[in-house]
Amino acid sequence: MSALPPTSTVPARIPGARFIHSPGPTRVPDEVMHAMQRPMMDLMDPRVAAVIASCEAGVRRLVRSGRADVFFYAANGHGMWEAVTTNLSAPGKALLVAGGGHFSDSWAMQTEVLGSTVLRTPYREGHPIDVAAIEAALRDDRAHRIAAVLVVHTDTSSGITSDLGAIRRAIDAARHPALFVVDAVASLAAAPLPMDDLGIDVLMSASQKGLMMPPGLGVAAVNARAMAFSEAHPGPRFYWDWVRRRSDLQYRKFCGTPPLAHLQGLEAALGLIERETLDGVHARHCRLAGAVHAAVGRWATAGVLGLHCRVPRALSASVTAIEVRAGSGVDPEQVRSVARERFQVAIAGGLGPLAGRVFRIGHLGDMNEATILGALAGVEAALRVLNVPHGPGALEAAIAALSREPGGDG
Repeated sequence: MSALPPTSTVPARIPGARFIHSPGPTRVPDEVMHAMQRPMMDLMDPRVAAVIASCEAGVRRLVRSGRADVFFYAANGHGMWEAVTTNLSAPGKALLVAGGGHFSDSWAMQTEVLGSTVLRTPYREGHPIDVAAIEAALRDDRAHRIAAVLVVHTDTSSGITSDLGAIRRAIDAARHPALFVVDAVASLAAAPLPMDDLGIDVLMSASQKGLMMPPGLGVAAVNARAMAFSEAHPGPRFYWDWVRRRSDLQYRKFCGTPPLAHLQGLEAALGLIERETLDGVHARHCRLAGAVHAAVGRWATAGVLGLHCRVPRALSASVTAIEVRAGSGVDPEQVRSVARERFQVAIAGGLGPLAGRVFRIGHLGDMNEATILGALAGVEAALRVLNVPHGPGALEAAIAALSREPGGDG
């Protein structure tokens, strides 16, 4: 057999495993991959219905809601934005998008393209969503034109998580009937999301982050209030339509053929989460995030690197954005490239207005102490190769954070 030509795109084998520390896609556990590789079933096989029912029940347990309707789509997060907005848009109504960074801006722009009226609250870089601005916008809306408040819980571009309880209280304080809609793409299965307790009417997410799956499966949990709004405002929609999909018939439930491999993977992923326990999963994410934050705190002592998030309580359990001081001459993309190609740690870069200003370390999904310490070591090695000024003791600080007993002082 002749050798491959020099222009071949087949990559050379890399010994060991490359650490994936983007905030999505995340590492897919073997159990999930094996489940997705099972043979296809015909659609009338009763096992298909059993997998669907298992996934629906598992999502309800994940969001701690016994009452929500659960809808699955062959879609990514942007598709789920469209699923939500097409079901909640109506003539004479508006959608209020809470300013929270790159992804709330993208959601607003996408919704405007679809012809919906969009209002926005202002956003201050490095800070979580301005809850007071939401309340003020709702109080000003005396005609109740605003149908829903759309919130990105964790903005992956900035590593900032906003307080959903405070937003719910602001909606209530304004005495406004707007629905509370949450994009939990980056926070589902990473941070607590008790849908009923928080008064969330619609919670949407996607498969490639905390759910530990490949991209391609979207999910929406919809309560009775949101379903009633969608039923009362039938718009020009078909594939996304909750009313049409609310059916016991599999073909209607999925508007065609179900994404069987993804559903089998989701069933396996939900099983892994439940074996660890949901509280255990959330505690693990907080612990690993704390180690990353501790390491960045040490790197920051040299004055060039630092946490982009300016509010400690808003630091995300899913991803950390590390900002490079303007004028320092440090290129975050070089840090990413060296970390990935030389030290086999794949991290993320900046998006939107943060492009070229930050690099990001993801710590959600199928992660543990060893993977986090390996990622931090790989990033620090890249900083050394590039002569990026960084303070000492980052790995020691991360180890100390991970070594503390829960609730203890270390």
